[in-house]
Amino acid sequence: MPYILISTRIRLELGPTQCGDEWSDPELMALLDAELVHQFGNNFKEYLSKHPPRVVLNKLGKIGYKVISSTGIGQTIVWTLFKPDEDQ
Repeated sequence: MPYILISTRIRLELGPTQCGDEWSDPELMALLDAELVHQFGNNFKEYLSKHPPRVVLNKLGKIGYKVISSTGIGQTIVWTLFKPDEDQ
């Protein structure tokens, strides 16, 4: 999984942090202390971490992920991270 999107609502900068969808790597989500949840009104499940984005980003940085972009979308901030293959 070389790419990952991390997001949170701007008014919830202390958490929870959205870390992935229902097809994300369960081991990586466990490292981020993220739980798979189904929020009322959504037709999908997502992984949420109780940690603020700073903690999630630091954990990902320790295992080799690098932030390649960030943006604000309405009341949400999104970070895109990339981890190069170890073969390269």
